Amino acid sequence: MTRAERAKAYFMEGYNCSQAVAMAFSDLMGMSEQTVAKLTSGFGGGVGRMREVCGSITGMTFVMSALYGYDDSGDARGKQKIYAEVQKLSEKFREENGSIVCRELLGLSAKEVSPPIPDQRTNQYYRKRPCAELVECSAEILEDYINERQS
Repeated sequence: MTRAERAKAYFMEGYNCSQAVAMAFSDLMGMSEQTVAKLTSGFGGGVGRMREVCGSITGMTFVMSALYGYDDSGDARGKQKIYAEVQKLSEKFREENGSIVCRELLGLSAKEVSPPIPDQRTNQYYRKRPCAELVECSAEILEDYINERQS
């Protein structure tokens, strides 16, 4: 099973979009799936279900930060590098999907407010939402990026 397939499977199990992507890379980050799920739990639904940046993008960013981020506040080069890489991968996602904004990907208007109550994960939910495929896409982009860096 590829990491992209694993991410999609996590989403189909009920994890949110951010959790699903990040959990597929938990072994590379040296963290348990449970720790990753907890640390990314608030990023789903476009961050707290506010429908902003797609959770699959925040999950991807979480993994990139854990693997390639900086930890020195004075490391301007490290900051620039991680920001550039996040923008590069996010742009690739945008090219493939038309946006990185949750509400736009779901076809919602900017005026629609999503309550913090998650939708029931029913067969109808999965049929009408592109989220499983978006999670798979982000994980695939990230896996390709990691493989390129390692070669």
